[in-house]
Amino acid sequence: MSEIQVWSLVFVGLSFAVYLTIAWRSRVKETKGFYVAGQGIPAVANGAAVAADWMSAASFISMAGLIAFMGSDGSVYLMGWTGGYVLLALLLAPYLRKWGKFTVPEFVGDRYSEYVRLIAAVAAIIVSFTYVVGQMRGGGIVFSRFLNLSIEGGVAVAAAIIFLYAVLGGMKGITWTQVAQYTVMIVAYLIPAWTIAQKMTGFPVPQVTFGQILAELDALSEKFGLAQYTEAFAARPQLDVFLVTMSLMIGTAGLPHVIIRFYTTKSVRGARFSAFWALFFIGLLYTTAPAVGAFTKLNLMQSVDGVAVASLPAWVNNWAATGLVTVSDSASTITSLSNDPESGADLIVNNDILVLATPEIAGLPAPIVGLVAAGGLAAAMSTAAGLLLVISSSVSHDLYFRVVKKEASESRRLLVGRIAMGLAVVVAIYGGINPPAYVAQVVAFAFGLAASTFFPILVLGIFWKRANAIGAASGMISGLVFTASYMIYTLDVFGTSAHEHVLGISPEGIGAIGALVNIIVTVVVSKLTAPPSEHVQEMVEGIRYPAARKQVTADE
Repeated sequence: MSEIQVWSLVFVGLSFAVYLTIAWRSRVKETKGFYVAGQGIPAVANGAAVAADWMSAASFISMAGLIAFMGSDGSVYLMGWTGGYVLLALLLAPYLRKWGKFTVPEFVGDRYSEYVRLIAAVAAIIVSFTYVVGQMRGGGIVFSRFLNLSIEGGVAVAAAIIFLYAVLGGMKGITWTQVAQYTVMIVAYLIPAWTIAQKMTGFPVPQVTFGQILAELDALSEKFGLAQYTEAFAARPQLDVFLVTMSLMIGTAGLPHVIIRFYTTKSVRGARFSAFWALFFIGLLYTTAPAVGAFTKLNLMQSVDGVAVASLPAWVNNWAATGLVTVSDSASTITSLSNDPESGADLIVNNDILVLATPEIAGLPAPIVGLVAAGGLAAAMSTAAGLLLVISSSVSHDLYFRVVKKEASESRRLLVGRIAMGLAVVVAIYGGINPPAYVAQVVAFAFGLAASTFFPILVLGIFWKRANAIGAASGMISGLVFTASYMIYTLDVFGTSAHEHVLGISPEGIGAIGALVNIIVTVVVSKLTAPPSEHVQEMVEGIRYPAARKQVTADE
């Protein structure tokens, strides 16, 4: 066993022991504790848990890799994912917390009707399954490289551990576990970034120093046959950059596993402050990611530039064993680099390894490599646990309890929820072993689906009293079918052949158009049909105002 694997086992083992201890001490026996942590989580802790829930394997493992190869176009992920929290904090979180329910489909059911709740529950399951695939893949990559497992074995081990602590503690256990996971994650991300910044620029603040290397990075990128790091719209058309950013923003604000977090606070005020703390905690990583991408890409290219295949650095062979780095059989020296397996470049590097390989590429000590491995697993598991809980609550609370057996006891509902979580893990394992794209891209697909289904009906449900059940149902179905169909059309999934992007619009960006389809259909159908009852309209008025409004008399 290598020194890197020893340190990886130490950090991963210690962090897992902490997570499982928290889950055991936080185990619950009632549905309120299982689904919303008893609504007793302080705002700061909830903000850290939201950040951990949010900063998934896509953020920790894949985003810097995408930015490294996409250059400035990779900013769509930074702008979209952080900007979405502003929308969430302003438009949704406080109002949904004031409504005071367990799940997003439950709000939809109260606001519209029971059959719209059913549609929302199915949509929540589809979105969460898509999202959790990326997390399982991320966990598999970490285990594959650092613990000498196959990708398949790594995915299975990650899934088993996530399932164990999610089932034990429910939302209460997951929340406090995610606070610990955020701590591991941010420390594991910042320490290598600070160290590399000091090593390459003489100043350990990567956010303000990576600009010093951009000219050298651009020149070396061109030498390797890549677009310049600073060149705008090199990887995506301008229209697609806008649509992907918008899709990620409104998708963020519509994600069920993020929204449910704001049901766990003590008050509406706590929900607002949770959003503030979440943005702060997320910003620590998101302002560092572009620097990590730039520094790592430069280190990578410098370490292989013109090097004979027989003399490549050790990190290349280490990652080649996982199948995520490939050296061309026809190459004698490395003169070209790509992240596209079809490019024919001398060296193919998968986006998803760049952050995990950063310490090795930079020649940092083995303990830092092990710390990064623990951080990558924390990122994958924190989000996966929240997603599994959404799937569990959608099946047990919104489908079983509300549709199948309304007289079901709490213990029976908990049992159904835990069984649903187990089945979800099995499906997620398969998706993690056979993902349709890179981790961050798979996650972006989930955001597109959330954007086209949940965001429009939640915003309209809060701010437009005229929106009715028929309109909401029609809009959700239209948005979901339109977005999912385009994704399947342009991706090689379900045995279909991938097709060219229509007007250059990628499957990551189609969710914004799907949301527009949802809004138009909802508004038109609602206008053509009967308005909601007076009772529903009064409820909508009630959640928009913090206190009873003064009645204006005729004299006034």
